[in-house]
Amino acid sequence: MTASESRNQHAAVVYNPVKVDLAKLRASVAAAAQSARWAETHWFETSVDDVGQAATRQALDAGASMVLSAGGDGTVRAVAEALRDSGVRMAIVPSGTGNLLARNLELPLGSIDAATAIAFSGVDKPIDLGVASVTTEAGAVEEHVFLVMAGLGLDAQMIAHTRDDLKKQVGWLAYVDGVARALPKARPFRIRYSVEGRVDRPAQVSAILIANCGLLPGNLQFLPDARLDDGILDIAVLQPKGVLGWLTIWRRVTWENGVLRRSAVGRRMIQATESSNERVMTTLRGADIRIVLEHAQDFELDGDEFGLVRKVKLHADAGALIVRVPNE
Repeated sequence: MTASESRNQHAAVVYNPVKVDLAKLRASVAAAAQSARWAETHWFETSVDDVGQAATRQALDAGASMVLSAGGDGTVRAVAEALRDSGVRMAIVPSGTGNLLARNLELPLGSIDAATAIAFSGVDKPIDLGVASVTTEAGAVEEHVFLVMAGLGLDAQMIAHTRDDLKKQVGWLAYVDGVARALPKARPFRIRYSVEGRVDRPAQVSAILIANCGLLPGNLQFLPDARLDDGILDIAVLQPKGVLGWLTIWRRVTWENGVLRRSAVGRRMIQATESSNERVMTTLRGADIRIVLEHAQDFELDGDEFGLVRKVKLHADAGALIVRVPNE
């Protein structure tokens, strides 16, 4: 890109005022934009009524060549939703508790300056967006996107039970408390699901998770085969029975996915125990999945509650979002 082309484009920042230190963010963005010889940056604040979609559309209407999302996972998801298939790149200044997409893209989490430098001097990477069409308990049909993971059942109940004050104090570890609060009340529920239009399969589950990518806070490789750019959703159907079942899932996520998969010997050990694992956690892959619930269940996207739903259709929108990543 020539110097004259740089000067003819500008960035926009969509920021959550509760999550960011605005003075530091403004100074960092100004320095990075000046170094890259971009025009003056435009600024758009989110609010309770607009978590980022409307602000991002305003940025697009003003001709932004790039939108920096500065906030938590909810802000990142909202900005991505508005940028879907627009061709305008998104950069991330991680400022939340989970920072899920930033972790999966291996972006710096603790430095505003490092994040803004990547925004203005990094490279473009097309990634998929997950798209969820849900039928609410009241019968309304809504469409939302997600970047990392959608969840039904216990996963969503955990989000609902996580205390905001604890998240501010201990970060992502607050979700452990959320699990402890949700687990005693959790009950298996019946669903029918179909992957890529195949025949419906019935199941009784405690949770079902649909991932666009697989890394969670604490470096937990929940679904290690999930990729952000493969046009595929990775699905986990959780059917544990009692405490032993949950311990088996925990062992699989922490030990097998996190340690054994790194070596050929470890992968053979996983294959040898695969049948017993499948009884508590079945993994599937496909470009789309349809789920019908016998009774309405809690639903979440990228760590945000979306209430009770009765039906969910999810698919991968391949290459729908361009993100800025380090120039290696």
